[in-house]
Amino acid sequence: MSERPYRSLAKIEPRPKTIYCSQGRVVLATDLDGLIGTYPRHGLFAYETRVLSRYRYYVNGCEPQRVVVSNVEQHSWLGYYITRPPGVKWKEDTGSGEMEPQSEETLELRVSRTVGLGVHEDIDFTNFTQADTSFAFEIELDADFSDQAETFKRKQRGKLTRRWRKLSARRAELTYDYRASHNYSHQGNTGTARIHRGLVVSIENADSPVQYRDSKLKFQIHLKPGKSWHTCVKFTPTIEETRLPPLYHCRQFFGTRNELDRKRHIFLDESTHFQTKSEPMLAGVVESALLQAKHDLADLRLPDMDHGDRAWVMAAGLPIYVALFGRDTLTAGWQAALASPQMMRGALCELPKWQGRVENDWRDEQPGRMLHEAHTGPLASLAYNPRTRYYGAATTSSFYPVVLSELWHWTGDKSSIQPLLEPALRALRWKDKYTDLFGDGFYDYKSRSQQGNENQGWKDSRDAIVYENGQIVHPPISTCEEQAFVYVAKLRMSELLWFMGDRDLARRMFHEAEELKKRFNDRFWMPDKNFFALGLDSKRRQIKSIASNPGHLLACGIVHKDAALKVARRILQDDMFSGWGVRTLSADHPAYDPYSYHCGAVWPVEHGSFAMGMMRFGLIDELHTIARAMFETSTLFDYNRLPECFSGHPRDPEHPFPALYPKTNWPQAWSAASLFSIVQAMLGIYPFAPMKTLLVDPELPDWLPQITLRNLHVGKAVVSIHFYRKGNRTRFDVLDKRGTLHVLRQPSPWSLTANVAERIEDVMESLIA
Repeated sequence: MSERPYRSLAKIEPRPKTIYCSQGRVVLATDLDGLIGTYPRHGLFAYETRVLSRYRYYVNGCEPQRVVVSNVEQHSWLGYYITRPPGVKWKEDTGSGEMEPQSEETLELRVSRTVGLGVHEDIDFTNFTQADTSFAFEIELDADFSDQAETFKRKQRGKLTRRWRKLSARRAELTYDYRASHNYSHQGNTGTARIHRGLVVSIENADSPVQYRDSKLKFQIHLKPGKSWHTCVKFTPTIEETRLPPLYHCRQFFGTRNELDRKRHIFLDESTHFQTKSEPMLAGVVESALLQAKHDLADLRLPDMDHGDRAWVMAAGLPIYVALFGRDTLTAGWQAALASPQMMRGALCELPKWQGRVENDWRDEQPGRMLHEAHTGPLASLAYNPRTRYYGAATTSSFYPVVLSELWHWTGDKSSIQPLLEPALRALRWKDKYTDLFGDGFYDYKSRSQQGNENQGWKDSRDAIVYENGQIVHPPISTCEEQAFVYVAKLRMSELLWFMGDRDLARRMFHEAEELKKRFNDRFWMPDKNFFALGLDSKRRQIKSIASNPGHLLACGIVHKDAALKVARRILQDDMFSGWGVRTLSADHPAYDPYSYHCGAVWPVEHGSFAMGMMRFGLIDELHTIARAMFETSTLFDYNRLPECFSGHPRDPEHPFPALYPKTNWPQAWSAASLFSIVQAMLGIYPFAPMKTLLVDPELPDWLPQITLRNLHVGKAVVSIHFYRKGNRTRFDVLDKRGTLHVLRQPSPWSLTANVAERIEDVMESLIA
């Protein structure tokens, strides 16, 4: 891999037409002026509903000039605008700085915004001239209550009313009220669905009276030299009968001000802190990227799904996945466990509430099946589609037991684990009963819904699974990674059940996992390619395309040891590894497209899984290669924030940086979380809180010669550890420890480099067997 010049000016901007200011389920998407105009995807969205579709400023009928606008934090924003004060004369003299009238005789408009449930906006004018000025200030605004998925083409239409109320000379309210209904009939699901959504725009603390006419709020303002004018504008969405009032007040950018801040700071303060040296330069990038990742996860938190201060779930990504996604929350929680177990705990507590109860083909629901997604926008709520509660994913049900096991490893909290065992077992019973369509011991998927996802494995786009000749494979399909997820789910459940006292079921789960592993390696291995098949098609033929899916087999441990190195090296060959990351599909494949969601793009989330697998099999050089690629990729983006995915273009002199999948989310929960998995892999961290033990087997690369983890929680213990390279070996020092915890240097139980004496899991497995 060629060295990237770190002084490169390359910066990639996801969704370059838009500024996002958001927190939880509320997203303000504006143009680069910080305003809402005609671009269809801009607006104020609450619960995936556009409650504000236009928002512009005018001074005496003209838009002020934007000077600087920027987020302060993800949920806060500041904008500076200037204009020439009406009535103030200007003598033409451009001077050496090509001066403009508005910079030398300035009327400043400063706008401060915070998003917290609702939106609070401070509007301040300041007259920086030496003369009086008078002008009309207008805010043009409107609402359309479209679904975020129908901003280009409208499907649902209801009744929208507007009501203006003057509460006093300087206080007023503009209320938008929207009601819609839809008679639906889908595969036996019939009825009439209704929604009631609204927005209250409140003018408060205005320094002059406000009027409303022709979709505009109007203020008459007079300012003496050096004086300022102020008003607050508050936006309170209503979703059904639930109001979302702004939790912030005037000019509140920093500190703990409300319940959302308090909970965010609990996570940020109690999570693991990462410290590196600034040299070499990439080491500083690691610290910056990890810090940003924690903030991104916190800002994606869905507060209406909290299970206490320290158990919460996050939206999948901004802007189009601001909803509960089962596999996304589980995956992000698992990969971010090094930072905190709070997200795992929240996802594991939330998903049983949505677990399938009946057979409903429209929703792809069956008893025990775990949720894929739960949307709240008008289209889903009005039953135009089944996605208020849709189950079309194979991964969620098998990954739930895996994450439950990880929570056990990190916390050792029997009382938290016990009530979640039955949902995990129901999910595995669903896999066994409903997804072995051919009776051959492999797990398949096929949608029953006329509006469902055709592909329901890790890659769920329509064209994600292709034959070697480029043709699309149609379900039922048994993808390789779904077999691995069931394998590791049953293996981990056997361990959990053993500790919880159900020894017979533990033995059965263990033996079922071992038998699946044998079947899998026999049936999916392709000797001619030294790689695993992407899957089995409906005729039970191998799908021989070379793709990234087999990389996940390493993390799950389903591969035989002699195949692990072959798999790792294959996904790092030039046709798969772009230099920035592993492509979803080989560049030599006829269906390869570097921009394609699942047939060529690079997904950071996969690298978190790949890294854990490489660590477990002791594949250190391969681990360091993908780790470096991800952190170097982060330097191409503001804040070192990785996107959902980016293009598969090769890293070479003709491509000094990759392109983007055009609709990529940024931030994305599992892209943020993947960085913690990568660091965990490089440090060989393997917690086993039930035995008050933390195994470490660090292998730091030369570009990250040291890193310190502070405030790492394992069970009831808290530990700080400094890892550093000395010669060719990585050492560590325990700096501080509170509570009982045995920190041992020991390879992972699955490592190719571990000997029999080093494998504590071998003891476990022999007991269960």
